[in-house]
Amino acid sequence: MRIGLDGQPLIKPRTGVGHYTFELARALATLRPEDSFELIAPAAFPASISHETETIPNLRMVGVEPNVLMRRWWSIGLSRYLRRARLDLFHGTNYQLPLMNAKGKVVTVHDLSIFTHPETHDARVARRARRRLPMFLRAASHIITPTQAIKDELAARFNLDPVRITVTPEAPRRSFFPVNSEDTADVRQRLGIENDFILCVGTIEPRKNLQTLVRAFERISHQIDRRLQLVIAGGEGWLTNDFDRLLRESHFRQRILLTGYLADEELRSLYSSCRVFVYPSLYEGFGLPPLEAMACGAPVIASRIRAHEETLKDNARLIEPTDDSALAGAILDLLQDEKVRESLVNAGLAHVAHFSWRKTAEMTWEVYEAVFADGSHSQLVSARGD
Repeated sequence: MRIGLDGQPLIKPRTGVGHYTFELARALATLRPEDSFELIAPAAFPASISHETETIPNLRMVGVEPNVLMRRWWSIGLSRYLRRARLDLFHGTNYQLPLMNAKGKVVTVHDLSIFTHPETHDARVARRARRRLPMFLRAASHIITPTQAIKDELAARFNLDPVRITVTPEAPRRSFFPVNSEDTADVRQRLGIENDFILCVGTIEPRKNLQTLVRAFERISHQIDRRLQLVIAGGEGWLTNDFDRLLRESHFRQRILLTGYLADEELRSLYSSCRVFVYPSLYEGFGLPPLEAMACGAPVIASRIRAHEETLKDNARLIEPTDDSALAGAILDLLQDEKVRESLVNAGLAHVAHFSWRKTAEMTWEVYEAVFADGSHSQLVSARGD
């Protein structure tokens, strides 16, 4: 089979969807050496992407030559390329699909935050996405979601037959594993991070609920007699004015460090050396950072939302998303009780071993085969679904 995947999430520095796209493509190509795969985008890929795939002969990066049609990539530009390329199937890894000239169409819907939390998105972007998603869902031969939570939301909101939706859980990247504290010193020194710190990883945007984390950190800092840092690692996103104002007004601003976007090797050092990893997001489709932290041996506190209950189970301490008092109490427990902390570390390491990109690729390939075989994918039922 010849498979095309949406490569647009890889043009910019990789965050959640970009990591999903790349790791899935690489795992699929490794799993199926007799089949060919193309990552397709209306621009050149960064050199780092080509370097990471140069030893995978059946995975190609296709940067379609820019022209006036690229302004209408999904309706015209990509469809024209697919007509020439004669692929057997196209996988839209980020909600979108070409409107013409794709034999089989699979789309991944990562979450429905544009519907459930529209206030956390740029209004223009959210309006456009809400208008277009139903169209892509109708065009899809089959739909993939990362969790049962999103599958259920999607089926209910759009009145979809659940048999059209398959759950394929994601996984931490292979670059995440525990490293000794002394091996993290250079990274921490360069970033200005001391020995005693709380870590959060994610793009700075309203849905990540960083204001609750800052307020919890202020509560803790008033209660303990030790110099503790809060480190937030992630690029600046959107609608950050309220968060910026809270930082400016915080009495503990000098102990709050924003690192910006970090490479995996740097993140691995921080995950491995933090005292606690905290992820208080208001809403997630899956939530990879908590599993990445577990893979590096960090104890995890996360928000009690449905996706986290599904992916983390009882291997993390879960708290109500907007309760900064409860979050402060959970963090203090792990800072002050080493046995509790160590128990959570061990539970996380055991739990994360159940996830792998190979498993994700195997489940995704089953979807591709069914779509290729019958065109409508009417008979495939998710192994993790109904």
